[in-house]
Amino acid sequence: MCQTSFHEFLAELPKCEHHLHLEGCLSPSLTFKLAAKNNIKLPSKEEKPEYESIQTLEKRYEHFDNLQDFLDCYYLALDAVITKKDFEMLGWEYFTTAHADGVKHAELFFDPQSHTVRGIAFETVVAGFNAACERAKNELGISSRLIMCFLRHLPASSAEETMQSAIDGGFFKPQQGKDRIIAGLGLDSSEVGFRPELFKEQYAKGKELELHRTAHGGEEGDPSYISGALDSLHCERIDHGIKLVQDPELLKRIVEEEILLTICPLSNVCLQAVKEVGEVPIRKFLQDGVKFSINSDDPAYFGGYILKNYCAVQTAFNLSKDEWKIIVSNSINGSWVEKQRKHELHAMLEECLKKHA
Repeated sequence: MCQTSFHEFLAELPKCEHHLHLEGCLSPSLTFKLAAKNNIKLPSKEEKPEYESIQTLEKRYEHFDNLQDFLDCYYLALDAVITKKDFEMLGWEYFTTAHADGVKHAELFFDPQSHTVRGIAFETVVAGFNAACERAKNELGISSRLIMCFLRHLPASSAEETMQSAIDGGFFKPQQGKDRIIAGLGLDSSEVGFRPELFKEQYAKGKELELHRTAHGGEEGDPSYISGALDSLHCERIDHGIKLVQDPELLKRIVEEEILLTICPLSNVCLQAVKEVGEVPIRKFLQDGVKFSINSDDPAYFGGYILKNYCAVQTAFNLSKDEWKIIVSNSINGSWVEKQRKHELHAMLEECLKKHA
């Protein structure tokens, strides 16, 4: 945590998280627990020494050479997650820590293709994660939305099958007295070489169904991955987006169209996109009027949930309380939630600011 007088203030800020992969909350301890429960054989220490114990796996997660190195670990651990209860446990792993970090609203990515390719039913995945969301609302007061992501390294035909599964299951339809279970579409996994334009048909269908739309872009890929997501996928948000600084005209467009970036500082460092948090263009985005939120991405792998990301930003940039007000306000306004909930979140922010004036 940050060693500054701002820590209590940062901890109490009402946070909205927009860039969180539920599968990225699969801690080494939960991996081993679910593997034992489901009789899943993890790699032996001869095959992969990091799987000798929880501690050795935690040590392995302290360094990744790049995005692909991380993804190799990420997909291997998922073999332990099988039943609806497993997915609920995985979701709850996120919500309990997020609650302690001051998260009040969360918009959560999940990757159904990571599971259906293993023979897990689409409905099992969604039902488990949705159960965790309902529990978080009832027990912790955290509102949430699920965002279904397509894995960009897989063929578009696989994304189409996933889209059809969600349609057939009725997960995009508003529920009686409730919101639709899946609120939006996302695009993640390996970025470079897998252009957003490949998935324009699925996103066009999503727009027709009035789903929210976002996509990873500008983390490792150049700014054209950002503009491609805006032009071909009609995205309302961009996940990561730190390479935006390389294209002044695109940056101007992002500001004019009020596109929210979902920045993940610790993730950027862990995946070697930047050498240190101070290289993330937080200060430039604030000065130029780029709206962004701060998020934890895959916290079980990247050394921290959302509060650690807030603290890392504060340590690197020494932001004022007014600047934090801008960041949190933009996070609230950029959330895919009804106006009443936004009013409640803004009231929480004002209360926090008044307390720490």
